[in-house]
Amino acid sequence: MICRNDQVLRITPTLSLPLSECVLFAVRAQGAGGQHVNKVSSAIHLRFDVLASSLPEAIKHRLLQQADRRLNDAGVLIIKAQQHRSQALNRSEALERLAERIRLALRVPAVRHATRPTRASQLRRVEEKISRGRIKALRRSPTE
Repeated sequence: MICRNDQVLRITPTLSLPLSECVLFAVRAQGAGGQHVNKVSSAIHLRFDVLASSLPEAIKHRLLQQADRRLNDAGVLIIKAQQHRSQALNRSEALERLAERIRLALRVPAVRHATRPTRASQLRRVEEKISRGRIKALRRSPTE
């Protein structure tokens, strides 16, 4: 959600991002067009420098850890929005996609605790393998 009066991108009720940290470029959209296809620049390129942003360090770290081809080696997230014919709609879509990426980074991943299989489950597994082997052995021709 974009708040026009104070120029911030509201990510959650408690977290917002100044729009001055996002660089927006209007570019020509790809694909088929009409008479004005070479005249209008309706697509939007949004560039967001994660490292230079005002986000908390933990969120920056999780954003940089996400496997995404839109994140380059310099830590800049590039989002291209060209779904709509209107530049304003593409702009709001690009900002909403950025907010969604940040919302994903807000979630702290659950810590995985290493566990070992029980002795009974190990025995069941081995018994199942032996049983399968016997079934397959019955399928072989008697000359082998």
